[in-house]
Amino acid sequence: MASSVDVHVRICGQEIIKYDLEIKALIQDIRDCPGPQSALMELNSQVKEKFNKLRLRIQDLEQMAREQDRETDRLNIQAETDSQRRQMLSNQTAWRKSNLACKLSIDNMEKEELLREGDNQSTRQRKVTKESLVETSSNITESLMSISRMMAEQVNQSEDTIGTLATSSRTVQETNEEFKNMTGTIHLGRKLILKYNRRELTDKLLIFLALALFLATVLYILKKRLFPFI
Repeated sequence: MASSVDVHVRICGQEIIKYDLEIKALIQDIRDCPGPQSALMELNSQVKEKFNKLRLRIQDLEQMAREQDRETDRLNIQAETDSQRRQMLSNQTAWRKSNLACKLSIDNMEKEELLREGDNQSTRQRKVTKESLVETSSNITESLMSISRMMAEQVNQSEDTIGTLATSSRTVQETNEEFKNMTGTIHLGRKLILKYNRRELTDKLLIFLALALFLATVLYILKKRLFPFI
């Protein structure tokens, strides 16, 4: 069982080292990247993917450390986990620095290119024809019309929303009125029940008194007939 665990630990450690080397190579590619921005974004995407895989394998190694029976094995694997985690943080720092250096380099190259093209820009502007101006004006008009239609649709949606809210408000008010009516009915029913309960108590008391009077009368008659001398 321990041998199987050792094998998994070694495999996990090898994968961590592989991802670490791949990340270092990609960071170097970023540092040497001549541009454009799309190439830099693609390299960064690859680095993020490798960091995610590396982070998962370090978590697996940390879990293996917690599952060790022997304290020495647990401490050794945990030490390796901490070392790999520090190495990952160091790679992240190097990644950020490489990105900054690459972005500065690309920005400088783009500025130089703009300066080289600056002398020709006035010439290109003079070559703008009347047809292109008309086309631009037409495009602007279409854009404004499109925006106007979108605003009209938004207004219609807002009106629908307001109508829905008004309907909901009326429904809530009607529900409140119904609740008020139900509350009044419940109070009235409660009063009637209390009244009937009091009447029932009075009826029981009268019945009890009548029964007591009847029994007293019967006893009196029996006494007079059976014991006339008393």
